[in-house]
Amino acid sequence: MSTHPHLPRWIPGLLALTAIGLVPWTLWLTFSLPSRHVSDRYDLAWVGFDVALAAAFAATAWCAFHRLRWLGAFAAVTGTMLVCDAWFDIVTSHTGIEMLEAALEAALGELPLAALCAYIVYDTERFQATFDLLRRPTPAARRAALRAMTDDAPAAQPEARARRDRPA
Repeated sequence: MSTHPHLPRWIPGLLALTAIGLVPWTLWLTFSLPSRHVSDRYDLAWVGFDVALAAAFAATAWCAFHRLRWLGAFAAVTGTMLVCDAWFDIVTSHTGIEMLEAALEAALGELPLAALCAYIVYDTERFQATFDLLRRPTPAARRAALRAMTDDAPAAQPEARARRDRPA
């Protein structure tokens, strides 16, 4: 018995029709759009996208820290945005240093983070269990903390005794 919610039968058909409809639309754009376009709000587009990306990262982190069931959904959004960011950084950059910088950012930052998000989506339970292990102190760390606390206790005791001996 499936634990997934039942989708109405028309939803897969709508998604398939949309995918099919995007093929001629994409072909039309391929031949009708100019190769170069200058926009007055280019900066606003990128700043807005990066603000949304930061919000997606924050929501994903919040869900991971608080073990919320939305973790997979927010990780999917964040990973998708990272792939889009890498793509548009590369295809909108000029040749030379700018292109190299965009490719390095994609290879070393955006795409590995997108892969981590994909892993979270693929196996949210295992990711959360691993994350919980990393957040909890190991038994050795607990013992070291207890030792440190007991080592500090004798130094604090003479001072406390001296205060008790003084008349009030």
